[in-house]
Amino acid sequence: MTIDLASLGVSPKQFEISFAPEEIDIDGEATIKSEIAFNGQLSRIDERTFVRGAIKADAEMDCTRCLEPVERPVDITFEDVFVEAVAESDKDEVELAVEQLDEALLESEEIDLAEVVREQILLDLPEQIFCKEDCRGLCPQCGGNRNLIDCSCERDQVDPRWAALKELQNLN
Repeated sequence: MTIDLASLGVSPKQFEISFAPEEIDIDGEATIKSEIAFNGQLSRIDERTFVRGAIKADAEMDCTRCLEPVERPVDITFEDVFVEAVAESDKDEVELAVEQLDEALLESEEIDLAEVVREQILLDLPEQIFCKEDCRGLCPQCGGNRNLIDCSCERDQVDPRWAALKELQNLN
């Protein structure tokens, strides 16, 4: 859904929309399992457009250690600021104020709300997620899930690149 900036004014415009999971492509980082609810408001002051909102959905990611699916709620509150390209300086180097670091540059007179939702979900996803705090992960030899089986793989096997250090330990 795109919003034409010409239709916005200083007074906030409320909205409440939803997206199907397949409408938001999050690059395989997670799987969206429910409809994505997005509500908030849009306002425009001079050449700046403000998008304030909340996003709610259910997502599923793979455990970082054992690759089992982990369900995770998405509950995001955010504020984005978009600045028209014509308002920006044409100098090569410009010093930015702290509040300008979170501004995005607009090349057209429209904002794609699906892209705003996509960006916020990607920013909210954790780098690592675990199915449980003490997840034992996968066995490096057989690939079995150590949470489900006790594999009989040799645990004392030393990587040949570290074998010299093992010899030093035996000297002490």
